[in-house]
Amino acid sequence: MNPKLRTILGTVGYALVGFTAFLLFWMFLSTIAATLPSPTATWEVAKPYVLEPFAKRGEQDQGILRLAGYSLSLVAQGYFLALAIGTPIGFCLGLSRTFTRIFDPIIQVLRPVSPLAWLPLGIALFYNAGKEALEYGALFTIAICAMWPTVLNTAVGVRAIPQDFLNVGRVLKLSRTKMLFKIMVPATLPYMFTGFRLSLGIAWLVIVAAEMLTGKTGVGAFLWNEYNNSNYGNIIFSILTIGIIGFVLDRLMSLVESRFKSVA
Repeated sequence: MNPKLRTILGTVGYALVGFTAFLLFWMFLSTIAATLPSPTATWEVAKPYVLEPFAKRGEQDQGILRLAGYSLSLVAQGYFLALAIGTPIGFCLGLSRTFTRIFDPIIQVLRPVSPLAWLPLGIALFYNAGKEALEYGALFTIAICAMWPTVLNTAVGVRAIPQDFLNVGRVLKLSRTKMLFKIMVPATLPYMFTGFRLSLGIAWLVIVAAEMLTGKTGVGAFLWNEYNNSNYGNIIFSILTIGIIGFVLDRLMSLVESRFKSVA
């Protein structure tokens, strides 16, 4: 058997074993917790959302892919905003000790703050935007929570650039712009992509809290609505959906990282 095919089959086999064990454990828990629906009961309530993924029966009663689309659209905007802000800050931290001494304490204070704390501030900042205040507040929250891994990993990557690379640039008398894009950025890419992947995971986590509090349509709002209706089957379905989408996003980012590394 082809070694590559054997590796793929082995990976799939182990994943099936883990998935089966998870289902069995879930079934066991549902027998001892009266409010916890079994996998079969969860599928019955989730079936309309899965079999009609793009249906729209109401504001929160929509197919799962339509709901996920709303959430992913907001996440994408906040995520790219986080990269646009975080990457330059990371380079400044890596290149300038003075910049680091001034701003690193502020970063370390702001970095652990919960999304639930940032969201009210974001809404207050964009209060004059009217109906768009909730969306802008959510974007602000996603961006400020998601950018820290990109900031820190980019800074570490810049500091880790071998001195020989920089010496070559000086010998060739490269301008600052060429030094940045020809030497620093390629050398820092592995660290940057580590930050990008972590930032994407955080952005997806934040969207759930943002939708819960702002009432915007999406997977997080759907989960909150089903909690208020005590529909535990759909709560579990929402949790699984959020986890699966997060896994797919991480895999996609991994593919993008591999492609950039191969080009570099």
